[in-house]
Amino acid sequence: MKVFCGRANPTTGSVEWLEEDEHYDYHQEIARSSYADMLHDKDRNIKYYQGIRAAVNRVKDRGQKALVLDIGTGTGLLSMMAVTAGADYCYAIEVFKPMADAAVKIVEKNGFSDKIKIINKHSTEVTMGPDGDMPCRANILITELFDTELIGEGALPSYEHAHRHLVQENCEAVPHRATVYAQLVESRRMWSWNKLFPIPVHTSCGEQVIIPPLELERCPGAPSVYDIQLNQVSSADFTVLSDVLPMFSVDFSKQVSSSAACHSRQFEPVASGRAQVVLSWWDIEMDPEGKIKCSMAPFWAHSDPEELQWRDHWMQCVYFLPQEEPVVQGSSIYLVAHHDDYCVWYSLQRTSPEKDRRVYPARPVCDCQAHLLWNRPRFGEINDQDRTDQYIQGLRTVLKPDSVCLCVSDGSLLSLLAHHLGAEQVFTVESSAASYRLMKKCPGSQHSQADLTDWFHDGISSLGHRLVLISFLKETTRTTSLLLSPADTSIFKANHLEDKINIIEKRPELLTSADLEGKKISLLLGEPFFTTSLLPWHNLYFWYVRTAVDQHLGPGAVVMPQTASLHAVVVEFRDLWRIRSPCGDCEGFDVHIMDDMIKRALDFRESKEAEPHPLWEYPCRCLSEPQQILTFDFRQPVPPHLIHAEGSIELRRPGRSHGAVLWMEYHLTPDNTVNTGLLKSVEDKVVLCT
Repeated sequence: MKVFCGRANPTTGSVEWLEEDEHYDYHQEIARSSYADMLHDKDRNIKYYQGIRAAVNRVKDRGQKALVLDIGTGTGLLSMMAVTAGADYCYAIEVFKPMADAAVKIVEKNGFSDKIKIINKHSTEVTMGPDGDMPCRANILITELFDTELIGEGALPSYEHAHRHLVQENCEAVPHRATVYAQLVESRRMWSWNKLFPIPVHTSCGEQVIIPPLELERCPGAPSVYDIQLNQVSSADFTVLSDVLPMFSVDFSKQVSSSAACHSRQFEPVASGRAQVVLSWWDIEMDPEGKIKCSMAPFWAHSDPEELQWRDHWMQCVYFLPQEEPVVQGSSIYLVAHHDDYCVWYSLQRTSPEKDRRVYPARPVCDCQAHLLWNRPRFGEINDQDRTDQYIQGLRTVLKPDSVCLCVSDGSLLSLLAHHLGAEQVFTVESSAASYRLMKKCPGSQHSQADLTDWFHDGISSLGHRLVLISFLKETTRTTSLLLSPADTSIFKANHLEDKINIIEKRPELLTSADLEGKKISLLLGEPFFTTSLLPWHNLYFWYVRTAVDQHLGPGAVVMPQTASLHAVVVEFRDLWRIRSPCGDCEGFDVHIMDDMIKRALDFRESKEAEPHPLWEYPCRCLSEPQQILTFDFRQPVPPHLIHAEGSIELRRPGRSHGAVLWMEYHLTPDNTVNTGLLKSVEDKVVLCT
């Protein structure tokens, strides 16, 4: 059956109705899953297999039947390992129906249907008894319910329920234990992903500084973890302030609690500095003795860096402290790890949390709106002084003393730059509710759950255009309110510009002459950046806006950026190819059925669409020269005809063509370009923007 789905086109800003298969969401979920990445994780697979064999042997040595409960079975791989290791029977639970259906076929194809039962339910819905899903409790519990944060996929509630209702007391568990580690660091680069730094602007009247609102400085930031490939962060980008600290452990063979808790570790800083960021990861021990261990540690904390396993389904965590705090080498302090049933966060305390009751009882939540509007890459982009200087240079070229400017970007600081550089009048359009509130919000106002929901959705959709794209080649209801105190300030108010920059809250295409006080615009500005943009070309929405406001532009009006161009280069990835590579055989088990399922899902649509990736995290080498694909002239309205390009890219070096990296370049003026992707090519390697 076909259904019509309405979708907002982020490039044009229009709503499009598309005919979709009724199972489109399933196809998308499968295509974007990490199943292939997990099955390519050789270290994970081997350690699980070793742990399962050991657990089955311990049960057999006690003269018992080995009855296995496998929660989140996926392909059924771990259950098949258990049966091969001698388990008498496995109950494999998988809540996602397409995956459960595939697991049934994979188990049958590998000859294990008589010993593995696939249960398509959430583990909390599994029934026990003669007429239930399981006739009796299991004595071996196998799970793979972990994410980069360890508990973000609901591992604690699932374990808690399983121990109460599905497994025997003191059962064998694989993995047996998990331990979370943390390391305190100072890092201006990482801190720039969380806070707005003062921005100097050199003008004819001297240096002006754009300062962040006090509320933004005090805000604890976004509550979500920032998971990244920490091995790709240069050691020059942070200063270690502590040793690696084991923060807390979870024994999965015993009753697990999902209740909120905190765990503190006293330590002496190994260097003096400003504590800003906590780097965190975990390891899992597959056996009670801890001899079979799988570690997520970055290379500098790994027991065997030479054997470091690349993986993207589990990475490392970056947590931002609520505020930066000075620490002194040798002066004892406490790092506190807090967690609820799904999230972890950190704080520093000068005294023992057991004595000092100022332990944060709830996870931090953004109350300044900036972290809901700007994601971490966007914060880094705004804090990039070199990038800001390019816009300043471009503005100096096009600004005149009588310039009437209109800035069209979400939550951009271009309007402040234009004012400081001498524009006669500046208007800025903020169509996003979150961006309007950040730039000019009313103190003392109360906001409802609906407002907060708007901010949330605005925030999560904001990924920024400094992401580059990979087009993989085909071959390879809780009530909430927030009361803002009278001390709250907007960016405009913090910089005493609330009466000097006119802010308009509406969609640009709905602008009227009255909104612009009857004036004609002589300079139209954009970064461009919009909260709805995910792929680089989505920010071409600026071109459609430029077309919509054409009637408001005066004779000889200047548009900045003047033009944009789309570029591409064919690359060979060192590791990222694994997330789309077929598995075929995994540890001796045939999983072609899963490969076929993912291929069908990709062929449905996803293989025709590019994926956003922050490519500084994923090393690659270029096989072709960078090539300009398309150009877009913002000085003219969007043409009525289709813009397209056809051609070929010559491969200059041997290698495996895993995909094409695509990015946008914005030409502010003929002599000034902002590049959002490739910075330079060093022999056969690619150097990309962060």
